[in-house]
Amino acid sequence: MKSKESDMNLYYMKNGQAQKENIEDLVKKKKQKEREKRIKQNKMQREQNNDFDFETEEVIKMTNKNKLKKEEERRKQLSKQERKRKKRNRRIKLVLKIVLLIGVIAGGITFALTSPIFNIKDIQVLNNNQVSSDTIVSLSELRTDQNIFKFSSNNVIQKIKENPYVESVEVHRKIPSTVQIEIEERIPTYSVDYMGKYAIINNQGYILEISEDNKGLPIILNSTTAEQEVSPNQRLNDEDLEKLEDVLRIMSSAKENNLDTEVTNIDISNKNEYIIYLEQENKYVHLGDTSNLSNKMLYVVAILEQEKENAGDIFVNGDLNNKFQPYFRQKV
Repeated sequence: MKSKESDMNLYYMKNGQAQKENIEDLVKKKKQKEREKRIKQNKMQREQNNDFDFETEEVIKMTNKNKLKKEEERRKQLSKQERKRKKRNRRIKLVLKIVLLIGVIAGGITFALTSPIFNIKDIQVLNNNQVSSDTIVSLSELRTDQNIFKFSSNNVIQKIKENPYVESVEVHRKIPSTVQIEIEERIPTYSVDYMGKYAIINNQGYILEISEDNKGLPIILNSTTAEQEVSPNQRLNDEDLEKLEDVLRIMSSAKENNLDTEVTNIDISNKNEYIIYLEQENKYVHLGDTSNLSNKMLYVVAILEQEKENAGDIFVNGDLNNKFQPYFRQKV
């Protein structure tokens, strides 16, 4: 270094003070550039270090994130396996319960079907009037000492309903040994004149039996139901059923005027000219159709009172609303 200074001093001495100053400026500028270069290098180094730190931090974050994700997946997998295990355990418990329940039921059924405790000791028939209890029991085909569970209620009901007087049936098991058969019967209300015999019917037109006598019921004359259709558990044909509805209205009006028990027979040959016969009064009543029945029956009652001792025909078969006057024609 000293040698350089000595050379410079020599040079200055030779070239003068001006050149010396120029050289010093150049040296200063050179040093300044070197200093700036070092500063720039240091800055670049710091930036590189910062970039490395950032990248390192990102890598750490990514690594931690992956670790967390893997941990979460591991927990989910464990949770899924745990749920499967619990579900499998519940299924096993349910199957065991079902098997146990089936075993209990099977044991109960076996006991019920084999134990003499459940053998029928008493068969009760309720609400029957037309059909005897013995007939109902016979139709049911039930028997004492039969197991109370070894019969079909539906089969018993269908067998009992073969009797035309039976409208409906309910069968009740009274554990341990009683069977109740509850009956709803069809009530006979009219007899239909049929080839010298009588078809006993109810208000719905069901034929309950074929009888040699009319059983004291009002007789319906001139029905149109064919011979082959007249048998127990059958119904009258549609035309007769329609007329039966009119008969029910006529009898209802007669009952309101205390005449229903007086009616012996009803001629239904013409629905526009119904004729009832009052045997005790020895009179025929010509009603016409079923219009204005209440007023017609009032006239019938009045004429019956007035002509009490006379046999003949009462005519109320006109239009009472159009100046028709009911009248009585005495039998000659």
